[in-house]
Amino acid sequence: MAIKAIWNGTILAESDQTIVVEGNHYFPSESIRREYFVESNAHTTCPWKGVASYYDVVVDGKTNAGAAWYYPTPKDAAKQIKGHVAFWRGVKVTQ
Repeated sequence: MAIKAIWNGTILAESDQTIVVEGNHYFPSESIRREYFVESNAHTTCPWKGVASYYDVVVDGKTNAGAAWYYPTPKDAAKQIKGHVAFWRGVKVTQ
């Protein structure tokens, strides 16, 4: 069954191939609808996953800053999420 990421009434991503890490669904990057994503300058560091980069999500003129994140070069312990995107900040992930 496909998992969907929805914000502001719009499907941002949809896949039946998500990877769950720490309770978050990581969607394959090819499953996201790129027209809603804008690169952010924000970065955070996870001790075991590495440095995360963020996207702002923009739908119908509304911006959800840093609502999606990904690890461009994850550490070995998290290599399975390379090329995947996860969501938070009000983005609903559901089946």
